[in-house]
Amino acid sequence: MSRNPSFVFRLYVAGDTHNSTQAVANLTALCQAHLPNRYKIEIVNVFRQPKRALADRIVLTPTLLRLTPPCTQRIVGTLSHASPVLHALGLE
Repeated sequence: MSRNPSFVFRLYVAGDTHNSTQAVANLTALCQAHLPNRYKIEIVNVFRQPKRALADRIVLTPTLLRLTPPCTQRIVGTLSHASPVLHALGLE
C-alpha cells in the first residue's frame, strides 16, 4: 500500500499587508482542495524573523517554499493563479 506524500510549505510574508494576506488565503485554499490532510504550512513574518528570511535568501514577499517532498521549490507572489502554482508545486 502506497502512502501519500506529506507536503511542507514555508510562506514568507511581510506583516499583514494585502498581498501577504492574499497569499496565505490562496495557499490554504489550494492545499485544502488538492492536499486534504497531507500538508503543513509554516508562516514566517520577515519583519519579526528577518534572520530566517536571510537564511533562505528571501528578497521578495510573499515567497512560498515547498520544503517537502524534495526538491525545494520557490514561488514569489500572491499565488492567485492556481494553475501555474499547481504546476510549479507538481500538483496538477
